[in-house]
Parts: sequence; C-alpha cells; structure tokens
Amino acid sequence: MPRLIDLNFQGVPGTIATYLLATSDGLALVDTGPSSTLPALQAGLAALGASLQDVRHLLLTHIHLDHAGAAGTLLAELPQARLYVHSRGAAHLMAPERLMASAAQIYGDQMDTLWGEMRPVSEAQMTVLEGGETFSLGDTEVTAIYTPGHAVHHLAYHAGPDLFVGDVGGIRLESRQSPRPPTPPPDIDLPAWAASIAQLRTVRAETLHLTHFGSYPHEQAYWDALERNIAADAGVVRCALEAGRDLQAVTDEFTEALRLALVAEGPELPERFALACPPWMSVQGLARYWKRAAARSNI
Repeated sequence: MPRLIDLNFQGVPGTIATYLLATSDGLALVDTGPSSTLPALQAGLAALGASLQDVRHLLLTHIHLDHAGAAGTLLAELPQARLYVHSRGAAHLMAPERLMASAAQIYGDQMDTLWGEMRPVSEAQMTVLEGGETFSLGDTEVTAIYTPGHAVHHLAYHAGPDLFVGDVGGIRLESRQSPRPPTPPPDIDLPAWAASIAQLRTVRAETLHLTHFGSYPHEQAYWDALERNIAADAGVVRCALEAGRDLQAVTDEFTEALRLALVAEGPELPERFALACPPWMSVQGLARYWKRAAARSNI
C-alpha cells in the first residue's frame, strides 16, 4: 500500500504530497515535490523508517516544479536511482534552464523560496516513456498512461489497486472538497483532458492518489464532479472573453467565486488551494486555451 508523505509546502500541511511505494528493488517515489521541500521529504522518509538512500525509482507524473523540481537534486545524490518521465518532458529535465527562466517570469524573487533549485537530470538515469508501457520495479508492475490535458507531458501510473493521477485528476485537498481543475498555462487542452478522464475512468483500480492532495476511492462520481468543475471554470472564462471583459476583472471575479465555493466546503481551504494552484494562473491558462481555439477557428 502506498504511503503518503506530506511535503508541507511553504509550511502548510496538506498541499503537496509524494507517495512512497515499497518494492523488492528499493523504494519508489511518485512525484518528488520541489527542492524547497526536501527537508520535509527526508523527515517523512525517516518517520517511515527509511532514508533517501533507500530510494531507487522516481516516477514523475509531469515536470512542473511542484511535482518534479527536486528530481535532479535527488538523482545527483542517488546514482543508482532511475527516473521515469514522458518523452515530451525529458529534454526539459536534462536542461531545465528554459523551464526555470519561464517560471522566474511569473514568480520573480520568490523563486528560491517557493521552489529552490532545479538541477539537470542525467540522461543515463532516465527511462523515457510515451504512455502504454508496463514495466517492473522489482516485484511491482506499473503501467504508464498518457494523460494530457493539464500538460502535454503528463502521465498517470497504475500499480495494482492504485492509480496515481498527478494533476489530470484535479485538486482535492480534503474529502469534503469537490475536485477542481488546475488550469495553468501553457498546455491546457480541454478535449485532451476529457479523453484522459474517459481513459482513467476505465482503469481497474480502487484508489486515486492525488499530488494535491491525498487518496480517494476511485469512483465514477469523482470524475463526474471534476468534469462539471472543468466545464464550469472554462465556461466562465470563455463567456467573459467573448463579452470583451478585461482579464484582470475576470481574474478577480473568478478568484472570489472560487473562494466562496471553497469556504462553503471548509473555511481554511482557500489559502491551501491558492498554494496548490493560484486562481489567477487557472484563469490565464483557460484564457490562453480559448484564445488559441478562436484563432484556429478563424484559419
């Protein structure tokens, strides 16, 4: 059974998780978190009677900093470990300068505090996946599933009763919260996301494991709720753009509506949710999607 390690991002529990799988070929981590949370990762491993030196496999759902930022730092300390990543993210991990420069334009002088360093990954330590592969980590069989929509380099991993869904499975910080989509730029693709959800609905697993945050029964009702929220968020932004609304005004209204919805589910949820995915980023990602869709329709 996977063990959740809370990475206590920015000192706030219940925001970013990594999952620990024990295999006959050492420990596997599903998503590493950013380098800024490495002390919490080490403490979490120690609490489970393990250490970084026991880790042999790093399975990345995708390469966004909150999921993969610590990968290169970990692999530099673990020369026998291997990393698993989609082919469309592999080059960025080997040379993360562009990824970090892009993030720096958004986060500015908060980069180090939020994320820490992102060191390059050696190609020799990488297993590059396309999705559809089944591979063995000792006695544990894992299937990689290509699941774009949130990111073009997104994978889910299926291992026995467990399904690790990264961000394509949305954000659900507690069971009382409805699962909601993180939609940051630049890769949001709503039809691709719908196809990914349709595929994940059919996987024979008992439990969904989310990086943001926790484990939930794999039920059709979960996916139904996520799809409703995707459609609602996307519709709000589309209607505002078509009405010629100012993007800042849309962002303010979107943020307040989300805050009210989350407060109704739990008073402390808005602050934690904003750490997992700032609402303004979700608006930007959806606005970019709709603008590109409009441009394609006019070709």
